[in-house]
Amino acid sequence: MLHTFVALVSDKPGVLTRVASLFRRLNINIVSLTVGESERADVSRMTIVCEAPDHAAHRIRASLYKLEITVDVDEVGRSEAVIRELCLIKVAAGPKTRSQIFELATVFKARVVDLAPESVMLEMTGAASKIEGLIQVLTESGYTILEVSRTGRMAMRRGHHTSRVLKALGTPDHDHSDQTSFLEKHEADEILPNEFTDVHEKEE
Repeated sequence: MLHTFVALVSDKPGVLTRVASLFRRLNINIVSLTVGESERADVSRMTIVCEAPDHAAHRIRASLYKLEITVDVDEVGRSEAVIRELCLIKVAAGPKTRSQIFELATVFKARVVDLAPESVMLEMTGAASKIEGLIQVLTESGYTILEVSRTGRMAMRRGHHTSRVLKALGTPDHDHSDQTSFLEKHEADEILPNEFTDVHEKEE
């Protein structure tokens, strides 16, 4: 099954290589991986989609936490989250077929971002299934798809962060009514390896 992890990692050279090497060692295939800036200047946000057995999710999270460059890891595939993907599709089109492609784009809420004498480029943001639906309809309608570029999933939880995530982000927790420590808030089996400094993987 597919698992979606959102990892906040240090923004420095070699981070992407270390994460990819970790999945290689675990013998788990990365389906898609997107990296970009986060709300913090020194932290990047990774959205990692991988194919692994159901029981492997905890092992993947624990392994990511062992990397010293990891700030926080969250699996969002099973919780309420906004998950989107950006796709650019270039379709062969002449004067006689453009209008039909424009109609399909309207139905799927895609945008025409480039128009050339022999092609039309569509931009679409949405769920992966919706993007695949547009590609399938274009193919079945006899149009020639020249190029497809997809970002892979980008995900973010709905609603407010938990105090644990706020702590990982370095953001003050404004709920002053509860002054108990982090260890008192979580059961022992919920504490992952990065809560202990001696299990971090050393920098090479």
